[in-house]
Amino acid sequence: MKKDEIVPDYRLDMQGEPCPYPAVNALETMKDLKKGEILEVISDCPQSINNIPADAKNHGYEVLEVDSSGPTIKYVIRK
Repeated sequence: MKKDEIVPDYRLDMQGEPCPYPAVNALETMKDLKKGEILEVISDCPQSINNIPADAKNHGYEVLEVDSSGPTIKYVIRK
């Protein structure tokens, strides 16, 4: 699957929220998704790049993309 083909089912905008809130809220939101659904998380907390992918993997979710090329970090996670 190419990056361009990934269409998230849901978006969680956590800009302006300090860590650990982006990671905590991402995991809470993932619980409500059906298997196979995709969540896009947007964060501007620099530490989230350490927390969100690791937490997602630890809970059995698949991290499809981490894009830190812009002013925010985008995470794309599949349940």
